[in-house]
Amino acid sequence: MTTWTHQHFSVKNKMQIKENVKSIRERVDKAVASSPFPLSEPHVIGVTKYVDAETARQLVEAGIHDIAENRTELFLEKQEALSDLDGISWHLIGSLQRRKVKEVINKVDYFHALDSLKLAQEIEKRAEHEINCFVQVNVSGEASKHGFSPEELEEALTSINALSRVKVVGLMTMAPIDATESELADIFGKTYQLKEKMRALKLPNIPCTELSMGMSRDFETAISNGASFVRIGTEFFK
Repeated sequence: MTTWTHQHFSVKNKMQIKENVKSIRERVDKAVASSPFPLSEPHVIGVTKYVDAETARQLVEAGIHDIAENRTELFLEKQEALSDLDGISWHLIGSLQRRKVKEVINKVDYFHALDSLKLAQEIEKRAEHEINCFVQVNVSGEASKHGFSPEELEEALTSINALSRVKVVGLMTMAPIDATESELADIFGKTYQLKEKMRALKLPNIPCTELSMGMSRDFETAISNGASFVRIGTEFFK
């Protein structure tokens, strides 16, 4: 696995980022075309946790306007550094400790890792407006993964529905790093089915129309199975 540092990727690679963005857009379009689902163009999120703010700026200037961080400190740092740029949607994609909710939750456009009822209640307490959240589901059953099990999901969402400032726009899942293509398709396909089941409940604060799944290594398979948000990092900066 490549170990990235903030110095790893320099300004001179600006043209390479543009080429990578173009290539990924083409791959996304092919995946959409091959999907059996009636998909709109997925949101392509640039995960910038391994690069510095200047490199993140280059990514935005190359056309990626959804930017994600997985840690509160880096999220706030990047948001401040890029505050002069218009049109960025900010995504927090990592686990969020309840004690840090107040620092960051009102600055995010989408939170991708709502993994407990207690965290939802803390967001409700600290939010100054409605927060777009993805509920994390551990479809693969890995002990190392956070999130609700598929069996817990309906009860959890029914409870979260009582919170007026937590809007569950969809589900998020992650596949094992060593999953085969067939295992990926199974995990992502099951998550799509769960999303449809939760959407059919028609809970007022749980529209559950979106799917956040797929990263650099597996985003095409995720799109083919209904992903509407994909989180891509290393593929932009290789």
